[in-house]
Amino acid sequence: MITTPSDVGELGTILGVWAHPDDEAYLSAALMAAARDHGSRVVCVTATRGEHGTPDPETWPPERLAEERTRELARCLAVLGVTEHHWLPYRDGTCASVPPAEAVARLCAVIEEVAPDTVLTFGPDGITGHPDHQAVSAWTAAAFDRVAPAGARLLQAAFPEQRVARWRDLDSDLGVYLPGYPVVVPAERLVVDLELPPDLAARKVRALAAQETQTAGLIAALGLDRYTAWVGEEGFVERPRQPVAAEQQRVARSMTG
Repeated sequence: MITTPSDVGELGTILGVWAHPDDEAYLSAALMAAARDHGSRVVCVTATRGEHGTPDPETWPPERLAEERTRELARCLAVLGVTEHHWLPYRDGTCASVPPAEAVARLCAVIEEVAPDTVLTFGPDGITGHPDHQAVSAWTAAAFDRVAPAGARLLQAAFPEQRVARWRDLDSDLGVYLPGYPVVVPAERLVVDLELPPDLAARKVRALAAQETQTAGLIAALGLDRYTAWVGEEGFVERPRQPVAAEQQRVARSMTG
């Protein structure tokens, strides 16, 4: 189990696949930063530009917000030392309606180019229950099964019961989860269970603060110390690779050229 930043080098080359700007930072900023500090390659994929991620669409119409969130994500990744990023061409809120074969083919191409040792993404629940998160989880798992290198690992973000219990009242007040979520996992299932040391927690908060349209009000409302504690853990479970029929593999490879 990976429990300290010094253990993160065991993950090798990391590919993270997420739905919106800020997903990568909330769920894996510390892993990415620790991996880059170790000298590992880290590549991030984001499916949408999060153009509907605002309660104030008059100030932030979709195209304006997409442009700003694009800049914010670049600043966030710079804080973490991540220099490789890919966008998928999808619109915020539409991932569940994207033909899965199309999205999976795009991710197969990325996986074949990067040859990751570890792929990070959401679990099937999507953490919050967001349909975009759930779609990205399914695409990533399918692409991983088809073309990931032998020995690669697929790690899915997960919250253990003790973390959910600790923050239940705050999460409820903030409306973080859709009804019925999060789906909690037993702590013993975690293969990554990072409680962030102060320097790494502060770096993660700087990365999140770079995504100002999403985090500035929340940081101000909670206060820096409470916000830092709230984002101060990262957990992942491992999803075993599933067998893929030879014909599915052939089609997937033909679609990636």
